[in-house]
Amino acid sequence: MGNVPQPLHVRHFGHGPRKVLALHCTLAHSGAWRGLAAELAEEVTLTAPDMLSHGRSPDWDGQGDIQDRTLAAVLPLMEGRMDVMGHSFGGTVALRMAVEHPERVRSLILIEPVLFAVAAQDAPEIRARHDEEARPFAEAHARGDRELAARLFNRMWGGGVGPRWPDLPEQTRAAMIRAIDYVPASHGAVMEDRPGLLKPGVLDRVRVPVLLLRGSASHPVIEVVNDGLARRLPEARSEVVEGAGHMLPISNPREVAERVRAFLRAVPEA
Repeated sequence: MGNVPQPLHVRHFGHGPRKVLALHCTLAHSGAWRGLAAELAEEVTLTAPDMLSHGRSPDWDGQGDIQDRTLAAVLPLMEGRMDVMGHSFGGTVALRMAVEHPERVRSLILIEPVLFAVAAQDAPEIRARHDEEARPFAEAHARGDRELAARLFNRMWGGGVGPRWPDLPEQTRAAMIRAIDYVPASHGAVMEDRPGLLKPGVLDRVRVPVLLLRGSASHPVIEVVNDGLARRLPEARSEVVEGAGHMLPISNPREVAERVRAFLRAVPEA
């Protein structure tokens, strides 16, 4: 899984007895979980790493596959069996962990996991719509305009959370630009399913409870992905937060916490 191990910066939130590993979305950092963690502080303790090139973690060195490297970096953070929660790209890492390291995962909470390869199989016309809408981002990145690429990506997936790009603090804009290479680097995993999660029988092996969450106002491709995963995972249920977009852990922490709390109460800690 890559040649050079790179340790991650990790934060812990909450003080509850239940241990949860929380994997943030691309262009964010571990602090994105702060609001949700506050809602669940009495029940869970979140272990929240900054992915490579995000937050206070070191920059990705460009070696290996980025999803491979992310998975390898977060596995040492697991304390026995844990509930694993992932948002967006973090959700794809969490799902892969459950497939490849089932002994580590007690349950899965997947918040808008961007495994767009599901849509390629289930609704290619919606996947094509997504790809066309993402084309300006891809073209900007390909010609080396990383600032414009970050701005376009944030516009497409920011869900209206926070100020517009020109009004963001310079430090925030710089952090997004720093992390933007993660998006094309994850193409093989999320667009093409290079790890083979969608091969026949693979997701059948995920024998833990799974909660799939999405916002009702998210891009239609997310509904296709969540519904497709719900059909493929034996113990999955899918829920919707009305009025929320892709950034629902930040924009709607109370509603997300209610669903996570109810889900975890039904999952034995042993």
